[in-house]
Amino acid sequence: MPYIPPGQRSQLDPAIRRLADQIRAHHDGQSNASIAGILNYAVTRLVLDAMKPSRYHDIALVTGVLENVKQEFYRKFAAPYEEEKIKENGPVYPS
Repeated sequence: MPYIPPGQRSQLDPAIRRLADQIRAHHDGQSNASIAGILNYAVTRLVLDAMKPSRYHDIALVTGVLENVKQEFYRKFAAPYEEEKIKENGPVYPS
């Protein structure tokens, strides 16, 4: 989960903001779809440089972390968006 102590956040956030600024600069003025490859590269390099996975348990740990990131992103950002669109346009699935 991304809920680390505030002290750790304040140490990481400046570097994360600089990286995000660089990523945005590389796709500035284009669609958000153009950021996918850059974001994929950045996340991949971050994982490889931070963890240096070399054994199966390392690989399993990294894939678990990335899966948790995906699930939490969906829960916090995508699901509320989907719920709003259901209210606007009506459900697709029967109740």
